Amino acid sequence: MEISQEIYDFLWNYFIRPMYTREGYNAYNTLLYGFLLGLGIILTYNYIIKRFKIRVDERLIYAATPMILFGSTTRALVDGKVLEPNPLILTPGIFFTASFLLLPAFIADARLKTYPKISASWGLLLSSYPLYLFISHAVRPYAYALTLLYTAIFSIPIVLYYRFKPFDRVFYIAALSHMYDLASTIVAIHYYNHYEVHWIEGMLNEHFGPFILYPWKLLILAAVYYGVKYLVPDENERRYWYFATFVLGLGPGVRDPTQLTLGA
Repeated sequence: MEISQEIYDFLWNYFIRPMYTREGYNAYNTLLYGFLLGLGIILTYNYIIKRFKIRVDERLIYAATPMILFGSTTRALVDGKVLEPNPLILTPGIFFTASFLLLPAFIADARLKTYPKISASWGLLLSSYPLYLFISHAVRPYAYALTLLYTAIFSIPIVLYYRFKPFDRVFYIAALSHMYDLASTIVAIHYYNHYEVHWIEGMLNEHFGPFILYPWKLLILAAVYYGVKYLVPDENERRYWYFATFVLGLGPGVRDPTQLTLGA
């Protein structure tokens, strides 16, 4: 009984409670979620991308973006107290929910050779209601305007670098999505007294302030780009890892300014 109570307390303190309180990530859930994410990326590539011979390019981004919009907006609506909390629409549950909803459309696209039309249309249909709720409950649109402004500023070096020394286009889009994510984080911390929920970034922000996250983000992106470039010889698999980087940037990039605009 004592062991069971200890296990329950551990799960509650480090996994369940943070889903509802927005207190952020810790070492335990960061490691587990990171492992599950990596496993999910590998399984999806092996059993979906390779099996159906899907070429990873901008079309995969077009297929997934509406569903990311659905998932991130829905998650933000919970924090904005527009929707009631539910494990299926809280982090990390919303990732599994969105993936589960997208998978049948993605397979249909591959079998019917309509890729990415069905996936994109299905995602747009699902995201329409959350977007309506967001627009109808917005209380401080200035927060979103600030996020877009900082996104533009932070993106300038990447755009210029890509223009004069082009690199993989999928990663280029992924890098821009992370500038969006970074902008939303800095606006939330600097203007609205929020805090960084991620483990390492939270420590950096605490010691150096939110703008230290810009060079940190660029460093991480460079490490991902060159690490994948030299460690993954297959071009399609390499681009798939860059696509996964895009998802990790756009998801919180959409969610955070939506939360701010809702007053959360």
